[in-house]
Amino acid sequence: MRPGTVRSNDLPSLACPGCRSPLAFLGVAPGGALASGALACDGCRARWPVDDGLPRLYREDDVRGNDRLLRHFYDGLPFLHDAVVRYTLPLFQEGSLRFDDGPGSERAFRDGFLRRLALDALAPAAVDGRPLRILEVGAGCGANLPLVRAALPSRALARGLEYWAVDLSAGMLAVLRRGLARDPRAGEVRLLLADAHALPFPDASFDRVFHVGGINGYRDVPRALAEMARVALPGTPIVVVDEQLDPARPHRLFQRATFRLVTFYDRNPHAPVEHLPPGAREVHVEQLSRFLYCLTFSMNG
Repeated sequence: MRPGTVRSNDLPSLACPGCRSPLAFLGVAPGGALASGALACDGCRARWPVDDGLPRLYREDDVRGNDRLLRHFYDGLPFLHDAVVRYTLPLFQEGSLRFDDGPGSERAFRDGFLRRLALDALAPAAVDGRPLRILEVGAGCGANLPLVRAALPSRALARGLEYWAVDLSAGMLAVLRRGLARDPRAGEVRLLLADAHALPFPDASFDRVFHVGGINGYRDVPRALAEMARVALPGTPIVVVDEQLDPARPHRLFQRATFRLVTFYDRNPHAPVEHLPPGAREVHVEQLSRFLYCLTFSMNG
């Protein structure tokens, strides 16, 4: 079974991204792994292809504008993405490379949003006996996966873990999958090609939902935020990280120029508080670094 493959017993955790009805698998499933075939919707009768263990739960015609443009970049050079974030971003933000975990480093900003996920507050067991379920929207090459795992308390991990990683870029998920091939805990991870604007999950499915580094370029930011809120359990923190030039700090010319270069697709990169779904509460925005914000909110049941 390929790493990240969805299994037949995962089907109740999925829903048609078009109408949110249950899905059934039609195809080859050796040992219960969905290898090739299609996911069939019980409601609208749509068919969603599964190839080499990777379901594609979006319509290509729906991928427009910046979503399509940025996917070309991610598909073309996926292996460069994490290296650019780790080494180039600190250089442009602070004017020096940070190979440690100090301010301006990649690890520092990731630690910042991990705190907002409040993983240490997760309960040891769910009433229905289900495993701990975490969703990363726009997972890319999986740089956040080991950090989230390391931050999870043992009492929560005793429930078992399902880490669902979705992305529109097949190239990025291919890199993630190759990394999972060397991971003894790869069985915890499920990979899906899916659109953040129509997540293929039932309502209130996840204990934690987060997204890092892409929503400012989404074609419909309010819809993407609403989808993250829909699939999160009531009260769970929803964490969104992307670019915003720190309004409280002075910036040199090269920093402003670099920021505009890396955010060319967005005329006003900022934390999209005005696009939060109705009823959002516990809204908090903080600046993780010179270029990156962290927006946290939750929803009532």
